[in-house]
Amino acid sequence: MTLIDREAELAAMDSALAGTAAGQARIVLVEGAVGCGKSELADAVADRAEAAGATVLRALGSAAERELPLGILRQLTACTPPGVLPELTGEPGRANVGAMQAFSAAAAELAAMAPVVIVVDDVHHADDQSCAYLLHLARSTRWARILLVLTESVHERGDDPVFGTELLRRPNFQRIRLERLNEAAVARLVAEQLGPDAAGRLAGRFAEATGGNPLLLRAMVEEHRVTGAQEPEVGGAYAQAVLTCLYRCGQAVRELAEVLAVLDELATPERAARLLDLPLATVNRGVQALSAAGILDGARFRYPAARAAVLEWTDDAARSELHRRAAELAHRSGVAASSVAAQLLAADRTDLPWAVPVLHEAAEQLLADGAVERACACLELADRSGADDEQRAQFRTMLAAIAARSDPGAAERHLTGPLELLRAGSLAPARLAALARLLATQGRIDEAAEVLERITAQDPAAQDGPPRPGQGGRWADPLDGLSAFPRWAAAPPVEPGGVPRPVRSGSPTTLWTIPEYAVDGSSGAAAELFLRGATLSEATVAPIGQAVRALLLTEGPARAMPWCHLYTEAAIRAGAPGWQAAFTALGAEVLLRQGDLIGAESRAAAAMDLLPERGGSVFAAGVSATLIRACTAMGRHDAAARELARPLPEGLAGSFQGLAHLRARGQYHLATNRFHAALGDFLQIGRTMRRWGLDRPLLLPWRIGAAEALIQLGEAHQAARFITDQLGSKDAAHPWVHGISLRLKAALSEPKERQVLLARAVDELRTVGDTYELVLAMADFGQVLKETGDGNRANMVNRRAWHLADECGAHALRERILPGHTATPGVPEGGRTDVGYAELDARLSESEKRVAMLAVHGHTNREIAMKLYITISTVEQHLTRVYRKLNITRRQQLPVDLHLLGAAEHA
Repeated sequence: MTLIDREAELAAMDSALAGTAAGQARIVLVEGAVGCGKSELADAVADRAEAAGATVLRALGSAAERELPLGILRQLTACTPPGVLPELTGEPGRANVGAMQAFSAAAAELAAMAPVVIVVDDVHHADDQSCAYLLHLARSTRWARILLVLTESVHERGDDPVFGTELLRRPNFQRIRLERLNEAAVARLVAEQLGPDAAGRLAGRFAEATGGNPLLLRAMVEEHRVTGAQEPEVGGAYAQAVLTCLYRCGQAVRELAEVLAVLDELATPERAARLLDLPLATVNRGVQALSAAGILDGARFRYPAARAAVLEWTDDAARSELHRRAAELAHRSGVAASSVAAQLLAADRTDLPWAVPVLHEAAEQLLADGAVERACACLELADRSGADDEQRAQFRTMLAAIAARSDPGAAERHLTGPLELLRAGSLAPARLAALARLLATQGRIDEAAEVLERITAQDPAAQDGPPRPGQGGRWADPLDGLSAFPRWAAAPPVEPGGVPRPVRSGSPTTLWTIPEYAVDGSSGAAAELFLRGATLSEATVAPIGQAVRALLLTEGPARAMPWCHLYTEAAIRAGAPGWQAAFTALGAEVLLRQGDLIGAESRAAAAMDLLPERGGSVFAAGVSATLIRACTAMGRHDAAARELARPLPEGLAGSFQGLAHLRARGQYHLATNRFHAALGDFLQIGRTMRRWGLDRPLLLPWRIGAAEALIQLGEAHQAARFITDQLGSKDAAHPWVHGISLRLKAALSEPKERQVLLARAVDELRTVGDTYELVLAMADFGQVLKETGDGNRANMVNRRAWHLADECGAHALRERILPGHTATPGVPEGGRTDVGYAELDARLSESEKRVAMLAVHGHTNREIAMKLYITISTVEQHLTRVYRKLNITRRQQLPVDLHLLGAAEHA
C-alpha cells in the first residue's frame, strides 16, 4: 500500500540510506503519535534497504516484554545466521561491557560486507540492557555502514532519559516527526482505496472521524469497503484499530480512555484526575497523547464509534461502577440533572439517596428539550427504584403521556399501575386530574369517569358539570330498562379565536365530543383556525386530533382529510410513530366517512403496521374497527371475520374504541344475516352513549343499525320509533344525519312516499361527501323507481349508483344494484360513454351543467325547475341544448361523468 503524504520523510530516509552506503553510520529516530505511521515508515525503509542489498535486522518493543533482559537484542541476533553475531549474555540490571563491545565489533564486521540497517520499532518499550547495547553500538561504530532506525511514540518516552539524550548528542543523529494526515491526504487515500466518487462523498467525514490518524483511517476505509456501512460496526475494523492504539499507549492511557468514555459530555482532565486519583499533570499527558493520535478532541472523543469501542471493551462491572462514581462526582459539582441522570442510566443504578429526584428533574428537563426517549428512560429507571407508590404513579402517568409518541399501546399499559393504586385507595389526590385527562385522551371513558368520581368524592366542589348516575331523567326512548344517565355538557374543542379549551376535570369525554353548536358551522371554523396555528407536540397532539375530528363531524371529510395528511407528515418529521399511527388511523376514519372503502382499508392497515404490537391495546382495537367496517362494506366478510377473531384488550368495553368495535361487529352481523346479534351490538352502543351523556347521531348513529336489524327481524314498528327518535335529535338538521335517517324511514313507507323520501335522502347525501351512504340511498331509489313503473329513471339511477359503488370499492353493493355486471354498464340505445369530465366541462354552460347533473340523478323536469327556481320550459331548453352538444336524444343517454360536474359544483 502506497504511503500517503510521506514523500518528505521517505526522501530523508533515502538520504540516510545513501549516506550509510557511502560509509557513514546514521541514526534516525522516527517519532509521532500512536497510529500515525511510524512502523509503516520503518517497514518501508527496511524493504528498500533489503532491495538495495543491505542486511536488515528487525526488532519490536512490547510493553509485555519490557522487563525481559536483552529482549530487543535477541530479536536482532535472530535475524542473522548462527555465529554471525556473538551469543548474548547478561543479568537483569547489569550491563556487560565486554559483551557490548563484542556485539558492536561483530556488527561492524557484518557492515563491512554490506550495509546493515537495524530497525527497532517502539523503542520506548525496549528493556534497559538492550538500550545499553544500542547506545554502545551508536557510539562505537561512527564510520561503519550501519543505519540505526528507531521509532518512538512521542508521548511515551522511555524511562531512561540517558538513552534519548545520548542519541541526541550524536552528530549523525536525525529526528523525523510524523504528523496526522491533512484533509487533502485523507482524500487521496480514500480515492486510492474506494475511488474518486467515494472520496468526494466520504473524505470529509472520514477526516473528521479519524483526525487524520493513518491507522484509524485505513481501518475505516477497509470496513466501509467490505461492509458498505456508513457507520463503523461494534467490533469492526475501526473499533479494533482504536483499541490497538490504546493498547500501544500503555495501561495508564487505557484506563484514562475508559474514564473519559464514561464521563462523555462531562469529560475534563480535572474530573478524570479525580476519578482516577491521579495528579492532573499525569492525566494531561495522557489526554495530549490521545489527542495527538486523533482519538480525542480536547478531553472528549472525536467520534462516537471510538467511545463506543472503549465502553464495549471495558469490563461491565467496572464500567457500571465508574458511571456510578461519575454520577456522584457530577451531582457534587452541581452539573445539570440531565447530565447526572445520563450517568445513572448508564450505571443502571439508583442506590444513591438523591437518585430518584434527580431522575425526575432530568425527565422534565429532557421533555422540555424534546429528548423524549431519554426522558422515558429516566422515568423508567426511577419507576424501577425504591420510589414510593405516589412517586411511581406520577412516573407512570408521565410515561403514559410520553409513550403515546411512539406506541399508543404502551401508553395505555403505563396507566395500569396508577389505576390499581386508585382502586386500592392509595393514589394521592394530586395525581387524579392528570390520570383522568390521559384516560379520556385514550378514549377510556369509563375509567376516566371512575377517576372523576374519586375527585368529586374527595372534593365535592370539584364537580363542574356531570351529575351522578341516577340524578338525571330518563329519555322517552324505545330502549327499555336503561338507567338514568348524566347529561354531561359537551365542551367545544376550541374557544372562539382558536385557543384550545382545557380539558375540564369533570368532563372525561371532552376530547371525543362534538360541540353543542356543531350544526351551525361555527365549530368547524374555530377548529380550522386552531389547526392553522397548531404545531405538533406532546401538549397539542390531543387537541389537534380533537379539532380534526370535530371538523370531520361538522364540515365533512373533504375538509378534514388535508389536516390528517398534514399532521401525519408532521409526525413523520418528528420521528413519532405513535402519533403517525394516530393520524393515519384518523385519516382512515375520514376516508371511511367519505365512502372510500379501499382507501380506508389501506390507511387503517398502514396504521396497524406502525404499531409494535398489532393487537392488545384499546387504540389498536379502534383501528381494527375501521378495518372491519371497510372490509364488510366491500363484501370481504372473511377478512372482517379474521379481524373480529382477534383477542380484545381489557377495558375496551368502557372506551370509545369499544363503541367503534361494537359498531363494526354490528355491521358485520347485519351483512352476514345475524340480525339478533347485530341488534344487541347497536343497543349496547346506545346504552353506553346515553350513560356517558353523548347520545349524538352525528358522533355515532347507532339507531340506524338497530333499525336495520329490526326491519330484517320484522319489527317495523320498533324500527320506526328509532328512526323517529333520531330525526327528532339536535343533529337531525345535519344533512348527513338527515340523509341516512330518511333512507331508513323510506324503507318503512309506502312506495310513493318512499320515492319522495329517497329523493330527498340522495339530495342530502350528495352534499356531504359520503359516497357509500349515497350509493345505498341511490340503490334504494332505483329500486323504488322500478317498482313504481319508471323504468327509464330507474336504469339511469342504477347506472350511476353502480358506477359510484365501483369507485368506492363496494363490490357486494355493486352486485346488488345490477346483478351480473362485472364491468361498467353500457348506456342503452346507442348513447355515448366516451365523453369525459374535461370534455363535458368544456361543452356545457354552467346552467346546462346544473340541469344535466340533476337529470342524471333521476329528477323530473318539474323537480329540477323547483330546485333551481326556473320554469319547466327553461329546463326543457337546457336539456335540449345538452342533448345536441353531446349528440344524444334522451336523458337516459346522459353520460355518467356528469356526477363529477355535480361534485365540482358542491366543492
